[in-house]
This record gives sequence, C-alpha cells and structure tokens, in this order.
Amino acid sequence: MSVREYQKKRRRERIFQAAMALFRQRGFQETTASDIAKAAHVSRGTFFNYFPYKEAVLLEYGALLLAGLREEVKKRLARGEDPLAILRFIFQGVARYTEAEKDLVLPLLYELLNPDPIRAKAAFEALPLGDLIAQVLRPLKEKDLVRKDLSLERMGRTLADLYFLTALRWAAYTPERDLKEELQKTLDLALLGILSR
Repeated sequence: MSVREYQKKRRRERIFQAAMALFRQRGFQETTASDIAKAAHVSRGTFFNYFPYKEAVLLEYGALLLAGLREEVKKRLARGEDPLAILRFIFQGVARYTEAEKDLVLPLLYELLNPDPIRAKAAFEALPLGDLIAQVLRPLKEKDLVRKDLSLERMGRTLADLYFLTALRWAAYTPERDLKEELQKTLDLALLGILSR
C-alpha cells in the first residue's frame, strides 16, 4: 500500500469513527455532514469524497456488523451445526444489533427502501443478509429438506426481507415487544413455506 493509499484509508476511518461517535451522541437525524467533517478535521467536500451522503456511513457500519456475523456463521457451518439452529442464531444476532443500536439500524434499514434506485441498490449490496441466509440454507437444499421449486437466492432474500420489515414494524408500532421473539415468530412462519413437507 502506497503512502497516499494509506493516508486515504486512515482519513476514511477517521471520518467514519467521527460520524459514528456523533450519531451515538447527538442522534443520526441531528448530525449533519458538516458536523462530521468538523469532528474529523476535514472539509465538508472531503466528507462527500468518501461518503456521498451520511447514510453511506451507516451502510459501512451495517456491512461491518454483517461481516462479523458472517465469520461466526462460517465457523458454525464448518463445525457441522444444524443449519436451522444457525438460521435462528442469525435472526437472534440481528435482533440484538437492532435493539441495541435502534437509532442507527433503523435509518440503515430505511435506506433499503430509498426511492432513489441507486441508493436503494447501494444499501442492498452493502447489506447482503439474504446471501448469508442462502449460504446457511444450502446444506438443507442438498439434503432435500427445503423446497426444490425455490432458489436459494429467493429463499435467502425473502427471509432477509422478513427481518427488515419485522424490524421496521417493531420500531414504528411495537417497540415495547421483544424483537427477538417477534423475529422468531416471523421465522417460524416463513419456514413453513420453505421447508419440504
């Protein structure tokens, strides 16, 4: 890595850390790009060179959370754990993140619904939860334990969508409920349509 690349990487990390600290202190909505730039000791234009909009910082945060979850899932699959148990582990993990960081995760999830197709696609690509779920379902498909008429991609993305929508509904209408329990019920219902009969 050249000195210039190293400096760019460090600057990006500094902007990211400053943004996350401000989001947690002030709240996402109350934090502006100018606030982030000032805290990171860069110009507002420099902030936008690294993150085209402040939600892009959250996309990076979500990608980091999923990367950690993905590593744990890979270990569990390699140990031969039951894929359905791993799937429940994923849903419990995303529920924990969502409950603990509700004020950050919700704007992140709303980005998936952004009316700007370029931004919605960026969110979709940054948060490949469906692909992770499809990876977990693969051993079940190989054993003919899930429906043959649905692709792993479709099943994985449908289950990921169920998490996203359940989390949004929970935050907007029923935050007093236990999100882990809500997601468990949603997952159980969805599996009735995915598992072979």
